[in-house]
Amino acid sequence: MTALAAQTNATLPRLSHVVRRLEDRRLVERFPRPGDGRATNARLTTAGWRKVQDSAPEHVANVRKHVIDALTPEQISQLTAITDALLERLDPHGTMTPMYRRHDEPQQVRSGAGE
Repeated sequence: MTALAAQTNATLPRLSHVVRRLEDRRLVERFPRPGDGRATNARLTTAGWRKVQDSAPEHVANVRKHVIDALTPEQISQLTAITDALLERLDPHGTMTPMYRRHDEPQQVRSGAGE
């Protein structure tokens, strides 16, 4: 939960509240971290993963309709530059950068242990 809070830039109490609400809906479950009873892990349930899969097409369609399709190719380029500048200001050390994945550039292949 601590790592998830850091990755989502949330406080641990706020994340715990959100996860509790998702647990109430049976979309997420918490369990003790193996080997460290002081820590707690969270994972999507089968129903939670199904909800993500069922919601994704409509979410993408809404973003496309209300954001992407409203802009010209030039404006999309401007929006990219603006959001890159904002992210640099909001996250100057790149702490949150690993969670963002660009879809307009080829993905770099990483090598290393555990990847």
